[in-house]
Amino acid sequence: MERRYWLIVIVLALFAAGTELLLWINRERPNEQTFAGPPRSDYTLTDFTMDALDTAGKRTFQVSGPHLARRGDDGSIFVTTPDYVLVDGNDHPWQGKSDAAWVNRDGTVLKLQGHVEMHRKETGDAKPVDVVTSDLTTWPRTKKMETAAPATITQPGSILRGTGMRGDLNSKVLELLADVHATLQPKNASRAASK
Repeated sequence: MERRYWLIVIVLALFAAGTELLLWINRERPNEQTFAGPPRSDYTLTDFTMDALDTAGKRTFQVSGPHLARRGDDGSIFVTTPDYVLVDGNDHPWQGKSDAAWVNRDGTVLKLQGHVEMHRKETGDAKPVDVVTSDLTTWPRTKKMETAAPATITQPGSILRGTGMRGDLNSKVLELLADVHATLQPKNASRAASK
């Protein structure tokens, strides 16, 4: 009886070992080609200028800089220390700089990262405006932008500071969202100072 018991134990042990071996052989193996590091670029450019166009072929923004890398997996573009030009609804250029930029595949989202500066020069129907903020997300085709960071808007006769900003370059509206402080200079003050 004892011999039969040990025979059953050995057969069950061999059966369990065989089952484990089959499971190990048929297991799902990880892809050997998996790259564990940062995403690789499809291509890179140095000292470049790139124009993004809408469906009608009209420029929505221009970006130039020392280095651009395009990611192959999602088609997004990363730019270091870019100079850029956004165009408002009246075709006035807003020029600026940022520490870095990210553009999605379709060119519908432009994220200006780190320190951001934007400047609109004076033209016949538009006063000059300077905007300083950080981490500004823009939608160049709809000409909208926003940030949750502190922002400063400077125009002739006023300096506005606040936290969070939304903008619509079609309607020429920049809105500070919270903790807004204004420094206003009367129009006559500049004339009196020059006398």
